[in-house]
Amino acid sequence: MIRYALMCEHEHGFEAWFGSSADYDDQAARGLVECPVCASPIVKKQIMAPAVAGTREGPSPEVAARMQAMMMEAAGKVREHVEKTFEHVGDRFAREARDIHEGLAPDRGIYGEASPREVRELAEDGIKVAPLPGAPAPKPKAELN
Repeated sequence: MIRYALMCEHEHGFEAWFGSSADYDDQAARGLVECPVCASPIVKKQIMAPAVAGTREGPSPEVAARMQAMMMEAAGKVREHVEKTFEHVGDRFAREARDIHEGLAPDRGIYGEASPREVRELAEDGIKVAPLPGAPAPKPKAELN
């Protein structure tokens, strides 16, 4: 795996992981690398210092637990937002996404289920899809009071 610091044409900076340098080059050439802020596919690599494994310690267990809790809370908020404001289309997701992309259905936010093959085909056709964060685990009964 390789991590690149990237910047879009509008100077939004972000990072992304790729299986190899060749994977980045291939995905960028096919227009699959885009800015998460403005969706611009015009992206270039930035100068980045190499990460050398083992040069520093990770966070303490307490800090790691807080970081994980914060990430899970953020993921839960994303999921909650999608479920409240997007239309659930169930197993028709791939068809609906393609129809929206092709202008055959109204442009709207949707979510639902798709097979890995359907997701791959949508991505190959330039149709933007992203996995919905998993549902949060139920809270222990002691926390419910």
